[in-house]
Amino acid sequence: MRMFGKAGKAAAVAAIAALALTACGRSDSGSSTSTTGGEAFPKDSLIGVALPQKTSENWVLAEKLFNDGLTGAGFKADVQFANAGVSEQQNQISTMVTKGAKVIIVGAIDGSQLGTQLKQAHDSGAVVIAYDRLVKNTDAVDYYVAYDNFKVGELQGQALLDGMKAKKASGPYNIELFAGSPDDANARVFFDGAMSVLQPKIDDGTLKVLSGQKSFEQAVTQGWKDSEAQKRMETLLSGSYTSANPDGVLSPNDNLARAVLRAVKAAGKPLPVVTGQDSEVESVKSIMAGEQYSTINKDTRKLVEHAIEMVKGLQQNKKPEINDDKSYNNGVKIVPAYLLPPVIVTKENVKTAYVDDPVLGPLTK
Repeated sequence: MRMFGKAGKAAAVAAIAALALTACGRSDSGSSTSTTGGEAFPKDSLIGVALPQKTSENWVLAEKLFNDGLTGAGFKADVQFANAGVSEQQNQISTMVTKGAKVIIVGAIDGSQLGTQLKQAHDSGAVVIAYDRLVKNTDAVDYYVAYDNFKVGELQGQALLDGMKAKKASGPYNIELFAGSPDDANARVFFDGAMSVLQPKIDDGTLKVLSGQKSFEQAVTQGWKDSEAQKRMETLLSGSYTSANPDGVLSPNDNLARAVLRAVKAAGKPLPVVTGQDSEVESVKSIMAGEQYSTINKDTRKLVEHAIEMVKGLQQNKKPEINDDKSYNNGVKIVPAYLLPPVIVTKENVKTAYVDDPVLGPLTK
């Protein structure tokens, strides 16, 4: 869990002090596996990549990028999706360890259920890198590489306010809140980031949640399933908006944003301001058409590239670059992290946001 605000910073200091030995002890585990000759492991070693279910375009792209990037760097790549669920991912990680993987990159389905397998990886001498999603409640994780997910939530919350103000100069505004899957460690971070912006406006009456469903637990969408989000939005509309309209909906990603918009259209209501994330093709088209209000650009190419750079450094017995060593407490340790900056995208900047993207660039010209 990431800690923020004055109280959070104080807690972070205390946590760092309490966990200093743990955090420092594993953060340079790349050198602890060093062999003679100055290399942590041979250049053609096996690198395991355990990815979750194919719930978004970005995960599918990551598979190709990891295969191409690791192979191109001379490694043997073992990239696996766990479409059958947590137990499949557990088995895949164990198999990677058995095959002798020197680094295991983990995009967890449920980051709290991999402790046994990651300990097995550590016991074998492998370095563990959490990718995109923090692995929780285990000291058997060495690094975390991701976009700044709390910042993602902040950007979504501010976009919601900006979009509604552009349509109606002053409140009060009716909003509803959606969150991601509770077994995804990022879901709570996105929500908390957004609520750091929205909660003061709820408290002063600028924002009204007519359903009364304001907590993360009430807003979650199991498995990030768009069908669940659409069903919940339909229920909210029929229960709380028979004589009112929603002005805005906080959606944590593009897939759920489109589900919310489908429900609103089916109900014959005016389209609210709806946020998103992931820059999926259909949502970028929707933004250009003036329907979905915003998305977040988190270029998967850059994220995979940095993860592979970490692997290259470890192979050469170099400690990977990190830029955050205090924010990400997984419940057992502070995990050293490298965070990339997310970018908000609306209709105003959609034509410039993807100029270097081979898929979205041509689409937005």
